[in-house]
Amino acid sequence: MTTVIQEFDAVSIKNASVQFFENGQQQPGKKFGCVGQIEGETEIIEIVKKCEGIEVKKKSKPVKMNLTVSAHIPVQVARDFFGLRNEDLKPGVWAYGTLSKGKSFVFTADVIDEFEDIVKLIAFPNCTNSSGFKIAIENGADEVAMLELEFTALADSLNNFYYEALVAELEDPTVAEQWHTQFTPELVKAVPTP
Repeated sequence: MTTVIQEFDAVSIKNASVQFFENGQQQPGKKFGCVGQIEGETEIIEIVKKCEGIEVKKKSKPVKMNLTVSAHIPVQVARDFFGLRNEDLKPGVWAYGTLSKGKSFVFTADVIDEFEDIVKLIAFPNCTNSSGFKIAIENGADEVAMLELEFTALADSLNNFYYEALVAELEDPTVAEQWHTQFTPELVKAVPTP
């Protein structure tokens, strides 16, 4: 029997991972860090038909999603995200400048409904950094500031920017097992029944 969840209250986001692409190859997922908040908004284009100067038909078509994540992230994740480099530098020295290019990546996380103890898996399968490296350090602060990361989720091979799955509704356990380490559109695509 298939489980269907009728209500979901997003209370927290945990277990975020990032799967960077290196030389066109998706790398295994690694812990993204401690996420404080994620916000996203879809950018759309409007296709309009006018007849004698009056709009008679209109369709809105999503083209990408713009996301902002506030998080404490590991050093190497930040370096890969922003494209800090150490070529031609002494060991232990990294630089950011005009040659820096962040790596494309897959972003995944768990969204938790703590009232009902339900987990929703979310994924953005084709992401790229959309802002430059920011730095903010405050002496005497009573809380360590989170790094704000802006990135864009573009369409993948199935023309999707975003995926979600409630773990309780999944029939294929492989989906949940590989979501944070090897997420691809093929992982979630239905297999035709012969």
